[in-house]
Amino acid sequence: MELTRRDAVAALAAVGATGGVALAARRTSDGPGAGGDAADGGEGGDSLPDEAVVRASMTAVATVLYPSEIDGVEAFVGGFLDGRLDGSTHAEGVRAAVGELDAAARSWHGAPVADLTERDRDRLLREVGADTAAEDPDGTLAERVRYYVVNELLLALYASPTGGELVGLENPQGHPGGTESYRRGPR
Repeated sequence: MELTRRDAVAALAAVGATGGVALAARRTSDGPGAGGDAADGGEGGDSLPDEAVVRASMTAVATVLYPSEIDGVEAFVGGFLDGRLDGSTHAEGVRAAVGELDAAARSWHGAPVADLTERDRDRLLREVGADTAAEDPDGTLAERVRYYVVNELLLALYASPTGGELVGLENPQGHPGGTESYRRGPR
């Protein structure tokens, strides 16, 4: 199954990211990575990672979380992040959680999240505890990674029309299907 930027826009609409479409259009016209904050690039410390690090790390984690039959992950995650990295408190939480996950990857595996193999990224998420933690935006590292990274990526996938199809939701909330989707049975 191919995820597209159109799926990302549908997922943004489903989660109520009102400025997502306009932001996505602006970033697309400015070029990749436009509009990011320059910071320390995810080296740790008090600064938040720059947008390129956040995008690369989120895409790398998505390749671990998403089913193997999904293609187009990079464009999909990038399109979804266009509407989510908007300077809000939530966006800052995403940046901080990714920065901490990246710092753990550097400390434990000697490389940033995006440079790890898929197997090592999976192991990192388990070592952090994100696979079993309850989500809490103000909790431990495991709880914040679960809330801001894992759940954010799963929300994006399953709120999209293509991702929803994977679990039998052919017409997810926010995606118009019209009367035709109700006349035919499930595929």
